[in-house]
Amino acid sequence: MVVKDLATRRFLFVAGKGGVGKTTVCAALALALADRGLRVLVAMCGAHERLSSIMATAPIGHPVQPLSAGVWATRIEPERAMLEYGEMVLKVKAVAKAALDNKYTNTFLRAVPGLPEWALLGKAWWHTTETRADGAPKYDIVLFDAPSTGHGLDLLRVPKVILDIVPPGVLRRDAEQAWAMFRDPEQSGVVVVTLPEELPATETIELVGALDGELGLPVHLLVVNAMYEALFQPGERSTLLSRGELLSPVAVSEQPGDAALSLSVRRASREQLQSDCLERLRSKLGLETVVLPFLVEGAGTPEGARQLAARMSGGS
Repeated sequence: MVVKDLATRRFLFVAGKGGVGKTTVCAALALALADRGLRVLVAMCGAHERLSSIMATAPIGHPVQPLSAGVWATRIEPERAMLEYGEMVLKVKAVAKAALDNKYTNTFLRAVPGLPEWALLGKAWWHTTETRADGAPKYDIVLFDAPSTGHGLDLLRVPKVILDIVPPGVLRRDAEQAWAMFRDPEQSGVVVVTLPEELPATETIELVGALDGELGLPVHLLVVNAMYEALFQPGERSTLLSRGELLSPVAVSEQPGDAALSLSVRRASREQLQSDCLERLRSKLGLETVVLPFLVEGAGTPEGARQLAARMSGGS
């Protein structure tokens, strides 16, 4: 039911600490939504992108390109986004290029608080306004693969900063429209991605607090990624963890079977850590939660993304 619940939105942020698998979750979510017949655009920013390797396509650049049936992607480049925004505001491409290529006006524009960041976020939002010849939305939903936690929060603050300090005009008008959409739980929201580990869990709790408290953005879903399958029942884990001395990397025993026992204790310790982190996240945040498995063959492949898409759609 998770994908069905998210499918009615027009814009979703996928946010979290670096290294937790945001892009992998973006790919899986895009595939799951496309399987429901939606036209999905994944928008990214940053120098490096992993989506093309996950989807086995050519590298993704600024121009929108198809990835698979119902899924498109763009890696928004700041300079190109600034130029395109200038063209929309100034209406004439040559005038916009002349203005933005001039070192004095360029320096001035970059000094406008939040404008370079707005060029990225605003471009992603603008894709929700595109229409086809028949007037239908060009994309039913835009997934924004946000930068890691700190930078991502700064980026999400940009529309609010513009509303606080920029006088009435085109820039403020667009920021108002985008901010209204981002804060409307029926149109937009955030999917937060984390790992079942102590530090990512702590940062995730802080991130959700900032999204919900400071920014007032609706958080719809928590995705706990790369969860190892539990091999032991709670009682078995407790028994194994009573042999904590076997967790030491220098623990040596000549008793038959102790090597296997040591591996079992380590696995039980990992499972207990995962279980504790998951319980902590659920109790602290109270969010709808999807747990995605650690895939031995790797999630960063088309097959892996398909498996995770099935899990997000409610499959096994």
